[in-house]
Amino acid sequence: MDSNNEKPADGAQPSRRRFVSTVATGLAASAAAVATSPAMAQNGDAAPGQPPAGRAKDAAARYPRPPFAVQSQPWPALASKMNPRPDHGETTYRGSGRLAGRKALVTGGDSGIGRAAVIAFAREGADVAINYLPAEEADAREVVKLIQDAGRKAVAIPGDIRDEAFCRKLVAEAVRQLGGLDILVNNAARQQSHDFILELTTEQFDWTFKTNVYAMFWITKAAIPHLKQGSCIINTASVQAYSPSENLLDYASTKSAQVAFTKSLAKQLGKKGIRVNAIAPGPIWTPLQVCGGQTPENLKKFGEESPMGRPGQPAELALAFVTLAADESSYTTGQVYGVAGGAGNP
Repeated sequence: MDSNNEKPADGAQPSRRRFVSTVATGLAASAAAVATSPAMAQNGDAAPGQPPAGRAKDAAARYPRPPFAVQSQPWPALASKMNPRPDHGETTYRGSGRLAGRKALVTGGDSGIGRAAVIAFAREGADVAINYLPAEEADAREVVKLIQDAGRKAVAIPGDIRDEAFCRKLVAEAVRQLGGLDILVNNAARQQSHDFILELTTEQFDWTFKTNVYAMFWITKAAIPHLKQGSCIINTASVQAYSPSENLLDYASTKSAQVAFTKSLAKQLGKKGIRVNAIAPGPIWTPLQVCGGQTPENLKKFGEESPMGRPGQPAELALAFVTLAADESSYTTGQVYGVAGGAGNP
């Protein structure tokens, strides 16, 4: 995080201040645009990317706050069975054609943050391929319909990204069915709560790293030969990379690795015109939390310690993904954009 306001020398990395300015410009552009098709202007005449008139200002009151009902699901859990059900932007996100003609692959696109990104991408004009575990098929079917309802092509590719061969197949199949690839979102993750390091087995540690770090490496490596100038990679990191919780030792470690991966890869791919950025969410209400990501006690008060006093909803990250994927962010790379409700931002 920059500690001063000095202007960087020519050729230096853009400062976080410049990045925030770029993001703000993108957000303003989205809010000012006007939807131009039925698929992009569902449910009223709201500004693109925003809830219907009168709803943006009451988000704090509209979104649920702790305490939450005690609940649990077997891994990997379904958003459709959560109480309350997360808001992914299904009825609120408006597109304005910012990603028209683009082709995106999103891992973990069936629910949570990935689902919010997928909905936004489709309503901004992109065709989207999603990856998910076979056990998440019910949620994935809902997402496929949402993509198709936006008038875009939907590709569903179930499979376990802990397998390197499958990761290569995933990218190849997405490229084949979409007819190319412009946007890669490495979002799928595993999170399990363990109070003490002695409770964390090698198998569990390996599972988390394979899902969160190795898969990101394998999928990115397979995707790069298909990415052309103007393409982008967005990794979903976490506030845990900057303010790790004591019960998420392995998860927090993987998120720190993702930040370093993002910044290093951005330097490698900059000369090719391929941008690499990350988003670091704070506590977000997703299926990760109800299938072992939090203890039952922590789940009841999830998000309570945020300055906003509540967890974020996946829908509140959608526009960040769109902005980083859009051409307006053509000079933004190697950056981590915090959406953390005021806590632990990069």
